[in-house]
Amino acid sequence: MFYKNFTFQLLIRLIFINVLAFLLLYLIRNTELWFTISGIAVIFIAAIISLYLYINEMREDIRRFILAVKTQDSTINFKNKVTRGSFPELYESFNDIIQMHKSMQLEKDSMFQLIKTILEQVPVGVIVLKGKEIDTEQSEIVFFNMAASGLLQVPAYKYWHRLKTHTPYFTREISAIKEGGKKFIELKIQDKLIQLSTEVIPLNLYHTDYLIVSFQNIKDEIEQKEAEAWNRLIGVISHEILNSITPISSLSDTVNSMVADKTMLGAEDLEDLKPALRTIKRRSEGLLDFVKDYRLIAELPTPVMETHTIGEILQQIKVLMQPFASGKNIQLKIEQTSSKITLKLDLKLIEQALINLVTNSIYAVEDMEHPVIEINYRLEQNKLFLDISDNGKGVDPEMIDKIFVPFFTTRKNGSGIGLTITRNIMKMHRGSLEVNSVPFERTTFSLVFRYQ
Repeated sequence: MFYKNFTFQLLIRLIFINVLAFLLLYLIRNTELWFTISGIAVIFIAAIISLYLYINEMREDIRRFILAVKTQDSTINFKNKVTRGSFPELYESFNDIIQMHKSMQLEKDSMFQLIKTILEQVPVGVIVLKGKEIDTEQSEIVFFNMAASGLLQVPAYKYWHRLKTHTPYFTREISAIKEGGKKFIELKIQDKLIQLSTEVIPLNLYHTDYLIVSFQNIKDEIEQKEAEAWNRLIGVISHEILNSITPISSLSDTVNSMVADKTMLGAEDLEDLKPALRTIKRRSEGLLDFVKDYRLIAELPTPVMETHTIGEILQQIKVLMQPFASGKNIQLKIEQTSSKITLKLDLKLIEQALINLVTNSIYAVEDMEHPVIEINYRLEQNKLFLDISDNGKGVDPEMIDKIFVPFFTTRKNGSGIGLTITRNIMKMHRGSLEVNSVPFERTTFSLVFRYQ
């Protein structure tokens, strides 16, 4: 109704107060009707108070609405004001906004419970800490799932220092990578060895810092991979040894049969023995070389870490490999030799790794029409990649896992230890060796270093 309109009521009240004020002023100046003057004065004051309360009621409703939005209090409503208030549309909007906030909060809470339930069920341990500094007694743990409790054999603590008391080595290793990163941690929990693949992710949400610590026991997977690697290695070693032993054994039987019943050997007998003895010697030397190669893999020297620039490394490999590549009419592109980015590494070992990869690329592009080998680097997140790329025959997808097996080779007269040594060198630098190949288009072997 129009008479409930705020503007109408405010206007009527103001007119009424002005009329009373004019009448009161007139009576005081022109009459001595003090009783009437007192009554009108009381009515005048009451009208002013009524106007104040009327306006204050609106102000109080707005304050209640703002407070409800700030505190996300969905119990406040303005349903009675919609039907009898001065601003029905406004109060209806108030109710709609509060209900919308209530729905959003319920949706957010339900999503939080869903994510929490999922994280409780996954076999990966997850610990979420509030704040960047995790070495103080105030470091609070805001989430600690059942998998984390089971892996570490501790209750779901609320504070980091309590966890630190029970698993000091684990918390010390986490502190070492609190700025973010991955780490392999071996722990002995109740006389049982577990091997944890651990990652720490710093996060900032609504001006609050968090650290997400995730870890899982990969001992079974490592043992399975080790068993598979040993089986492949034993297969290759057995094959190589049998290849050498079989002709040696056969020739030994032949030589034995030739001399078994004789006390003296003539010139003709000696001539017959010489090829057999030469073959035995050659195969024995081949077996000896094989054993030396195996020792070369197993006994890499401990790296001596020093600071070197990427430009220095690339310049060295350019000097070393350019003549070899040019002699085979292969274009070797190394263009970033002025880079000042530094890494801590053993220059001799990394040079050996690069020589192995470039040598492989040279043999891979030998029969190509326009053979090209490129060496460059790139930075991605907290990793530095030294890429050796070529347009050679590449690696078939089914062969990717086999190329790192010791003594496995697809090249004639190849030893099959170059990639194994290169990967071991990178492991000693806490890095890795990656390969990406599209045969006859582009093959890239990457030395991957941590870069922070």
